[in-house]
Amino acid sequence: MNAQPTAAAAGTIDIGGDLTVNRLGFGAMRITGPGIWGDPSSRDQAIATLRRIVELGVNFIDTADSYGPDVSETLIAEALFPYPDDLVIATKGGLVRPGPNRWDADGRPEHLRKACEGSLRRLRLDQIPLYQFHRPTRRSRSPSRSAPWPNSRPRARSGTSASPT
Repeated sequence: MNAQPTAAAAGTIDIGGDLTVNRLGFGAMRITGPGIWGDPSSRDQAIATLRRIVELGVNFIDTADSYGPDVSETLIAEALFPYPDDLVIATKGGLVRPGPNRWDADGRPEHLRKACEGSLRRLRLDQIPLYQFHRPTRRSRSPSRSAPWPNSRPRARSGTSASPT
Protein backbone atom coordinates (compact mmCIF):
# COMPACT_ATOMS: atom_id res chain seq x y z
CA MET A 1 0.00 0.00 0.00
CA ASN A 2 1.24 3.49 -0.81
CA ALA A 3 -1.08 5.62 1.34
CA GLN A 4 0.06 9.20 1.78
CA PRO A 5 0.04 10.42 5.41
CA THR A 6 -2.31 13.24 6.29
CA ALA A 7 -2.09 16.10 8.77
CA ALA A 8 -3.96 13.91 11.26
CA ALA A 9 -0.81 11.78 11.61
CA ALA A 10 0.72 14.64 13.62
CA GLY A 11 -1.95 14.30 16.31
CA THR A 12 -4.26 17.00 17.61
CA ILE A 13 -4.05 19.97 19.92
CA ASP A 14 -6.74 21.80 21.91
CA ILE A 15 -6.91 25.58 21.56
CA GLY A 16 -8.63 27.48 24.31
CA GLY A 17 -10.30 24.37 25.66
CA ASP A 18 -12.99 24.15 22.99
CA LEU A 19 -11.24 23.92 19.60
CA THR A 20 -9.42 20.76 18.60
CA VAL A 21 -7.32 20.86 15.44
CA ASN A 22 -4.59 18.79 13.85
CA ARG A 23 -1.12 19.85 15.04
CA LEU A 24 -0.06 20.36 11.45
CA GLY A 25 -1.71 23.57 10.28
CA PHE A 26 -1.06 26.06 7.50
CA GLY A 27 0.27 29.60 7.85
CA ALA A 28 -1.19 31.62 4.98
CA MET A 29 1.14 34.63 5.14
CA ARG A 30 3.21 33.57 2.12
CA ILE A 31 0.36 33.02 -0.33
CA THR A 32 0.55 36.75 -1.08
CA GLY A 33 3.00 38.71 -3.21
CA PRO A 34 6.62 39.63 -2.43
CA GLY A 35 7.05 41.44 0.87
CA ILE A 36 3.70 39.96 1.98
CA TRP A 37 2.18 42.63 -0.28
CA GLY A 38 -0.38 42.33 -3.06
CA ASP A 39 -1.45 39.34 -5.08
CA PRO A 40 0.73 36.25 -5.49
CA SER A 41 2.54 35.77 -8.79
CA SER A 42 0.11 32.91 -9.53
CA ARG A 43 -3.34 33.27 -8.01
CA ASP A 44 -4.28 29.86 -9.46
CA GLN A 45 -1.34 28.20 -7.70
CA ALA A 46 -2.22 29.86 -4.38
CA ILE A 47 -5.80 28.60 -4.65
CA ALA A 48 -4.62 25.11 -5.65
CA THR A 49 -2.28 25.08 -2.62
CA LEU A 50 -5.11 26.01 -0.25
CA ARG A 51 -7.35 23.31 -1.68
CA ARG A 52 -4.57 20.73 -1.48
CA ILE A 53 -3.77 21.38 2.18
CA VAL A 54 -7.39 20.70 3.08
CA GLU A 55 -7.31 17.50 1.00
CA LEU A 56 -4.28 16.47 3.08
CA GLY A 57 -6.21 16.88 6.32
CA VAL A 58 -5.06 20.33 7.42
CA ASN A 59 -7.95 21.74 9.42
CA PHE A 60 -6.29 24.86 10.90
CA ILE A 61 -5.34 27.87 8.76
CA ASP A 62 -3.67 30.91 10.30
CA THR A 63 -3.97 34.23 8.45
CA ALA A 64 -4.30 37.98 9.12
CA ASP A 65 -5.94 41.00 7.58
CA SER A 66 -2.46 42.49 7.13
CA TYR A 67 -1.24 39.67 4.86
CA GLY A 68 -1.51 41.26 1.45
CA PRO A 69 -3.17 43.31 3.01
CA ASP A 70 -6.51 41.48 2.73
CA VAL A 71 -5.19 39.15 -0.01
CA SER A 72 -4.65 36.04 2.12
CA GLU A 73 -8.14 36.12 3.63
CA THR A 74 -9.73 36.75 0.20
CA LEU A 75 -7.85 33.83 -1.36
CA ILE A 76 -8.85 31.49 1.47
CA ALA A 77 -12.54 32.27 0.92
CA GLU A 78 -12.22 32.02 -2.86
CA ALA A 79 -10.52 28.63 -2.62
CA LEU A 80 -12.42 26.99 0.21
CA PHE A 81 -15.85 28.56 0.76
CA PRO A 82 -18.13 26.90 1.70
CA TYR A 83 -15.76 25.61 4.32
CA PRO A 84 -15.49 22.01 5.56
CA ASP A 85 -17.19 21.64 8.95
CA ASP A 86 -13.92 20.88 10.76
CA LEU A 87 -11.88 23.74 9.26
CA VAL A 88 -10.76 26.41 11.76
CA ILE A 89 -9.60 29.70 10.27
CA ALA A 90 -7.75 31.87 12.74
CA THR A 91 -7.03 35.44 11.77
CA LYS A 92 -5.38 38.44 13.37
CA GLY A 93 -5.72 42.20 13.65
CA GLY A 94 -3.59 44.96 15.08
CA LEU A 95 -1.09 45.63 12.29
CA VAL A 96 -1.46 48.01 9.36
CA ARG A 97 0.54 47.89 6.15
CA PRO A 98 1.74 51.20 4.68
CA GLY A 99 3.83 49.27 2.10
CA PRO A 100 5.74 46.07 1.32
CA ASN A 101 7.75 44.72 4.27
CA ARG A 102 6.27 47.42 6.55
CA TRP A 103 4.34 46.47 9.67
CA ASP A 104 2.93 49.23 11.91
CA ALA A 105 1.06 48.37 15.10
CA ASP A 106 -2.45 49.71 15.64
CA GLY A 107 -4.12 48.17 18.65
CA ARG A 108 -6.78 50.83 19.12
CA PRO A 109 -10.20 49.30 19.84
CA GLU A 110 -11.78 51.11 16.90
CA HIS A 111 -9.13 49.73 14.54
CA LEU A 112 -9.50 46.19 15.90
CA ARG A 113 -13.26 46.32 15.46
CA LYS A 114 -12.91 47.54 11.88
CA ALA A 115 -10.24 44.88 11.16
CA CYS A 116 -12.40 42.09 12.62
CA GLU A 117 -15.46 43.17 10.65
CA GLY A 118 -13.36 43.30 7.46
CA SER A 119 -12.02 39.80 8.14
CA LEU A 120 -15.55 38.49 8.67
CA ARG A 121 -16.58 39.89 5.26
CA ARG A 122 -13.50 38.70 3.36
CA LEU A 123 -13.59 35.22 4.89
CA ARG A 124 -17.39 35.03 4.44
CA LEU A 125 -17.84 34.04 8.07
CA ASP A 126 -20.52 34.90 10.61
CA GLN A 127 -18.05 34.22 13.42
CA ILE A 128 -14.28 33.90 13.62
CA PRO A 129 -13.40 30.92 15.82
CA LEU A 130 -10.02 32.36 16.87
CA TYR A 131 -9.22 36.07 16.52
CA GLN A 132 -5.71 37.02 17.56
CA PHE A 133 -4.23 40.38 18.50
CA HIS A 134 -0.87 40.82 16.75
CA ARG A 135 0.65 42.95 19.50
CA PRO A 136 -0.47 45.52 22.01
CA THR A 137 0.69 49.10 21.65
CA ARG A 138 1.13 51.67 24.38
CA ARG A 139 -2.16 53.25 23.30
CA SER A 140 -4.02 49.91 23.29
CA ARG A 141 -2.88 49.00 26.83
CA SER A 142 -4.54 51.99 28.49
CA PRO A 143 -7.04 50.82 31.14
CA SER A 144 -9.35 53.69 30.18
CA ARG A 145 -9.81 52.33 26.65
CA SER A 146 -13.06 50.51 25.99
CA ALA A 147 -13.29 47.04 24.52
CA PRO A 148 -13.52 46.82 20.73
CA TRP A 149 -17.10 45.59 21.09
CA PRO A 150 -18.63 47.79 23.83
CA ASN A 151 -22.03 46.71 25.16
CA SER A 152 -22.15 43.69 22.88
CA ARG A 153 -21.02 40.13 22.82
CA PRO A 154 -17.86 39.79 20.70
CA ARG A 155 -18.18 37.68 17.55
CA ALA A 156 -14.63 36.40 17.85
CA ARG A 157 -12.41 34.92 20.52
CA SER A 158 -9.32 36.93 21.32
CA GLY A 159 -5.75 35.70 21.67
CA THR A 160 -2.29 37.10 21.30
CA SER A 161 0.44 36.71 18.78
CA ALA A 162 3.88 38.19 19.27
CA SER A 163 4.97 38.49 15.65
CA PRO A 164 3.56 39.14 12.20
CA THR A 165 3.78 35.47 11.24
